Amino acid sequence: MKKAFVFPGQGSQFSGMGKELYDNSDLAKNMFHQANDILGFNITDTMFSGSDEELKQTKVTQPAIFLHSVILAATMGESFIPDMVAGHSLGEFSALVANKTLSFESALTLVSKRALAMQKACELNPSTMAAVLNLAEDVIETICKEITESGHIVVAANYNCPGQLVISGSIEGINIACEKMKAAGAKRALVLPVGGAFHSPLMEPARVELETAINATIFNVPICPVYQNVTATAISNPDEIKKNLILQLTAPVRWTQTVTQMIADGATHFTEVGPGKVLQGLVKKVNSTIETISA
Repeated sequence: MKKAFVFPGQGSQFSGMGKELYDNSDLAKNMFHQANDILGFNITDTMFSGSDEELKQTKVTQPAIFLHSVILAATMGESFIPDMVAGHSLGEFSALVANKTLSFESALTLVSKRALAMQKACELNPSTMAAVLNLAEDVIETICKEITESGHIVVAANYNCPGQLVISGSIEGINIACEKMKAAGAKRALVLPVGGAFHSPLMEPARVELETAINATIFNVPICPVYQNVTATAISNPDEIKKNLILQLTAPVRWTQTVTQMIADGATHFTEVGPGKVLQGLVKKVNSTIETISA
């Protein structure tokens, strides 16, 4: 029996997130104060009482979800003993703190730089993403390839679970793709309310910017493997972890493959650590017999 701990990505934020942790734990309170100092602004004000619109600011959203996840894990004490960890997109940074690859301070600094770099990339190239439901992955990949070859960038970005794949690319390319996906038999092909084409070649300027910051950061030998988005395999070598984290911004999130591999490697219990229950739902769609809970 192996315990897997998984950490959510962008989109799980809500007003009031982290407030209960802050009020009930001195450790959490200290970590939140430390975060305010590292970021240079009081992110706690927005997390605890900000509006949904304020929480959607890129410089807030990513650090907020990271903080909620990492601080929750820290307050779990001896009940947090992972055999393996993984995170969905942004959540990979939370996972790397949980397995001791990165320090809290280093990871938060990287997450903040990642958020700002991604925002800049979005402004350089207006772009978007769309969810495609109930269409075979190879059909989606073929349509994306055809559209890209015609001059519009569209790629498979998030392999979330069987029957749910998110595509990413230029606004025109995504609109063309949605029509083609529906014509090919997709149940739905729905443009998402996001600020850019995450996990696509359009994030290359952000990848270059983040690469410099990641290469300047100390990565330690982890206490357990991390299953990374880029490879969907167990990684324990700090140099490999660093390389995959750099690639992550422009490569797809292979979540379906990640969960499948974790189960193949012995995971019997999945605990989602952070805001929301999105990952529990995705794990259940990969394998309905696996036990999933919230931290």
